[in-house]
Amino acid sequence: MKMFCRTDQQSICYLCLMDEHKGHDTVSAAAERTERQRELEGSRLNIQQRIQDREKDVKLLQQEVEAINGSADKAVEYSEEMFTELIRLMEKRRSDVKQQVRSQQETEVSPVKELQEKLEQEITELKRRDAELQKLAHTEDHNQFLQDYPSLSGLSGPTHSSRIKTRPLRYFEDVTAAVSGVRDKLHDALREGWTNISQTGTEVDVLLSQPRPEPEPKTRAEFLKYSRDITLDPNTAHRWLLLSDGNRKATYMGQHQSHSTHPDRFTYWCQVLSGESLTGRCYWEVKRRGRVYVAVTYKNIRRSGSSNECMFGANDKSWCLDFDDNSDYDFCYNNMKTPVSGPRSSRVGVYLDHRAGILSFYSISKTMTLLHRVQTTFTQPLHAGLYVVGSAELLGLK
Repeated sequence: MKMFCRTDQQSICYLCLMDEHKGHDTVSAAAERTERQRELEGSRLNIQQRIQDREKDVKLLQQEVEAINGSADKAVEYSEEMFTELIRLMEKRRSDVKQQVRSQQETEVSPVKELQEKLEQEITELKRRDAELQKLAHTEDHNQFLQDYPSLSGLSGPTHSSRIKTRPLRYFEDVTAAVSGVRDKLHDALREGWTNISQTGTEVDVLLSQPRPEPEPKTRAEFLKYSRDITLDPNTAHRWLLLSDGNRKATYMGQHQSHSTHPDRFTYWCQVLSGESLTGRCYWEVKRRGRVYVAVTYKNIRRSGSSNECMFGANDKSWCLDFDDNSDYDFCYNNMKTPVSGPRSSRVGVYLDHRAGILSFYSISKTMTLLHRVQTTFTQPLHAGLYVVGSAELLGLK
């Protein structure tokens, strides 16, 4: 078996070469071995190179694991210190408030109790005099009555006001209101902080192939996959705005509504914010009548006053599309207006990809037409916003 038939891929003898393998591609077994040996060495070199590459990948991944673990340990240690400090500060503030209230309580109660004791003493004295007068009234001896009457009939005047004026029972409502305000702000801060933490992930840059990010939606059905259930926050609504339909609709009334005083309320511009913060991918639609700004904004936009810092699109904290029935669209950011053309509609769609920094506005009718697209970097969670001179409604899409 010193020959090899490449046609049939088998070893053969000289007799077979002249018989059933006649005319086939044949070489000596040694020559075939030499050729296959070269291929084998090439395969080994390829495998060894892949082993080295994968060992490097494993080493990089191990380093990444160590880096992630180290960073996580530091983050946990730091967060423990910060929360411990926060708890300690809250405990101190709680003690301070308690001490202040008790001190004020003593200050308020002391004069009241002092007056109470004087009144009780006066009542005792009046009861004693009444008993003496009653006894005198039953004296049968006229001369004795006339003799004792001058000394018993005189009644000294009160040493205090005849009427006690009390204040309404709201002694410490300012304290409870202040504490409630601190609680609400702390709750909001912790909620936003947790949103930021939960959205933060360590991106492991590995050498292995990664899946591509999801493409942007193209059809309305694809946009609706990211629809968010958004409502309006009554504490932010301007006093001339009436909220209805489960806090989804805002209507301009032109006069004060029954809104309580709140530090989050817009005081000059007829604006309102959503109660929900927006991160990740979100889509919502607004149906409007009259002039409306459809906006997104950071929560720390100013609320009090008429400056640009409070108005959607007039500062670097908010982005908005301005439209009504009688003019073209305008996109507004940082007090700069960009004219926008597109089909007019009473409904506008808003698509936000917070992480990618994409904000898009669409005209919604039988078709969905892109009006304006922004590519930027968002540094905080966003809130939906509406400026309303007419009416605007956040539509439920689910």
